[in-house]
Amino acid sequence: MRRSLGLLVCLALVAAGCGTNKPADTKGTSSKGSGGKKLQIAVIPKGTTHVFWKSVHAGAEKAAKELGDVEILWKGPLLEDDRDGQISVVQDFVTKKVDGICVAPLDKQALVGPVHEAVDAGIPVVIFDSGLQNESKITSYVATDNRKGGELAAREMAKALGGKGGVIVLRYNAGSESTEQREDGFLEVLAKEFPDIKVLSSDQYAGTKQEESLTKATEVLNKYKDEVNGIFAVCEPNAIGVLGALKETELLGKVKFIAFDPSESLIRAMESGACHGIVLQDPVTMGYQSVIAMVSKIRGKSVEKRVGTGEFVATPENMKSAEMTKLLAPETFEK
Repeated sequence: MRRSLGLLVCLALVAAGCGTNKPADTKGTSSKGSGGKKLQIAVIPKGTTHVFWKSVHAGAEKAAKELGDVEILWKGPLLEDDRDGQISVVQDFVTKKVDGICVAPLDKQALVGPVHEAVDAGIPVVIFDSGLQNESKITSYVATDNRKGGELAAREMAKALGGKGGVIVLRYNAGSESTEQREDGFLEVLAKEFPDIKVLSSDQYAGTKQEESLTKATEVLNKYKDEVNGIFAVCEPNAIGVLGALKETELLGKVKFIAFDPSESLIRAMESGACHGIVLQDPVTMGYQSVIAMVSKIRGKSVEKRVGTGEFVATPENMKSAEMTKLLAPETFEK
């Protein structure tokens, strides 16, 4: 009788799934993304209008598709000078308790507090594109070596000028770490390696909009019209404004023009000989590697503190090569 009763109890326990000593699912450190709800990774760009950010978005979505259990939450300020807007986006995602945040800081100082608050709330943060003043709490920094990019631009400018002449550097926006690195790298190489190149102006900020850049570039070009031989624009909206200013001042093709980041108008300008070089990044890889680093962190894997995504220079001579064609017109994410 007792044996029969014991057998019945054991059978009941087995049927209920108890007492089987079955190991728990050990994939990753989060229950999300392991056969349950997808990991939610917020990706926050500096802005949402420029082609560069659409390519970053494409890379992030590519990583999510490969991983299979990741959802990208893409949101950023419309304009690249809206610091408060970007801070608000970060804070909203912290409130929503996403699994991870990847952010390209508009301002190297203003975003330190919000990033640290996210990490303190248990949400890991990967920084991409542009650095922070204090990176002690971040998981990884995924970016172009922007100083090297500026150095490449300086050497390309010197080559175009034959090592001598007057040059203008049009800065972007105060507090933007990535463009500051480009500006500094450009100026340092000219000072060290090309003593016969004179920097006519390097303290003017063009702002974040093409219209602002057009106005400022026109002003500076008119001021130095009789002396300028070359101009360096450090990012896409900056460069498009400079291109328009060169046309307005009738200096297009006469002044050597080096840009940073491509656009359709800049590519056409390089084809016609009006632009003499474009320093290129790999935004698709940047978005991809940012998400890969974040998911690796969440799943307890080791993550490199610094992930480089490469720096390249397209010129009229090499722009038709397979590598340059891909970087000049990277894929973009379109809904």
